[in-house]
Amino acid sequence: MRETPEKPVFGPETAKLDPPNPPRIKWWRSVAKAISWRTVGTLDTLVLSYLLITYLGPLLGLAVAQGDAIQTASYIALTEVVTKMVFYYLHERGWAAVAWGSFIGPAGRRRETLRRTTTKTVSWRTIASLDTIALAWFYTGNIGTALSIGGLEIFTKMLLYFVHERVWGRLPFGITHRPPVPPPPHALADAAVKKAAPRSVMAGRPA
Repeated sequence: MRETPEKPVFGPETAKLDPPNPPRIKWWRSVAKAISWRTVGTLDTLVLSYLLITYLGPLLGLAVAQGDAIQTASYIALTEVVTKMVFYYLHERGWAAVAWGSFIGPAGRRRETLRRTTTKTVSWRTIASLDTIALAWFYTGNIGTALSIGGLEIFTKMLLYFVHERVWGRLPFGITHRPPVPPPPHALADAAVKKAAPRSVMAGRPA
């Protein structure tokens, strides 16, 4: 499927390239996305933290009983519900202000290109992984285990986040499409002149 060519990240080079009346993304869409993603992300963090604390932790000098491992993993996952909800919302609002990589599809709805989704995935994963490493280090006291949790989740969560973005990119919830701006009168007059010009030339030719 062909997609609309990308525009510069910081806006169009000329005013003509800027789409008229771009859709507005409401704040409650960002909140809903933050909640849905945090549900997915927290489950992933809980499973990864438990497995790595239990099986990789002892190899890195972290001796934790199985019962304590699930407790520590739960602390990490539950704490990041708060931290990452805040970070995710701010990340979404920041990207909502950037029109690059978004376009109006054939059905008149806002769509995002694969390049925009990929870039958002990388930018979010950088922020989120640093947060996970900090939380894991705080609760385990072992930097090796913290780095292993934050490092492995780069792969699992980048895949999950990309799929999450593609699904949300097709949902119209929280997107307000503004009515198209009518062309100025002089533009209509110019179009009428250009349309009538060939007929005038044909009429003026000798038989």
